Amino acid sequence: MKDDIERVEYASMLYDFYGSLLNEAQNEVMALYHEDNLSLSEIAEELGQTRQAVHYTLRKAEKALEAYEEKLGLVASYKANRELAAKAFKMIDSAGIVEPYADKLKSIIEQITE
Repeated sequence: MKDDIERVEYASMLYDFYGSLLNEAQNEVMALYHEDNLSLSEIAEELGQTRQAVHYTLRKAEKALEAYEEKLGLVASYKANRELAAKAFKMIDSAGIVEPYADKLKSIIEQITE
């Protein structure tokens, strides 16, 4: 179950980064599945398609998103930057930097890693 949840979360993140690169049909199915949290059956009903057709479109879109990530690596870079930001926050907290400066540093780091 955890693997399924992680796979869906990862696909959602890929969609956030690369969704605009999908074709219209793939983008629509991904949006309904990942943003509106509809089931495959609900999407099929809404689009007037079979559940299998929706499943095929969803999987094809996810494979395309994974291919974009393999080539561009934006999600991996984002995750690495967020980990570095978390380390920087800990360093700021443990360094005893006074509040206005600590908050300003954290704000700058947040802006860089968005």
